[in-house]
Amino acid sequence: MTHPVLSSCPVCKHKLTITRLHCKNCDTTIENDFALSRFSMLSGDDLAFIETFLLSRGNIKEVEKELGISYPTVRSKLNDIIINLGHDIVKHKHNTDETSVISMLEKGELTADEAVKQLKNNRRGN
Repeated sequence: MTHPVLSSCPVCKHKLTITRLHCKNCDTTIENDFALSRFSMLSGDDLAFIETFLLSRGNIKEVEKELGISYPTVRSKLNDIIINLGHDIVKHKHNTDETSVISMLEKGELTADEAVKQLKNNRRGN
């Protein structure tokens, strides 16, 4: 049985490094400092979202349907994952500005929590 790689120490919560690799077939062992993938730092929920996004070939409407969430929630989740991967959110024409977020909130297209998250993500992108 295999287990997912831990990315943080269960005792002190600091980042873990991989120092040993082993081949079960030929019994070769390699020791060194190996870097974890940025994706190993993501939660299981984030990885499941990414898989759904990829299987939908990036079609946000399909992701909405598959996960039963709104367009702003999909966008917000994408922004969160981008940040968790260590990247800055770059303002693109698709990012909503504060006026748009407020408008969507007034129309009931966003919850208050989603609006706050979107506004925070927009500020990070500036």
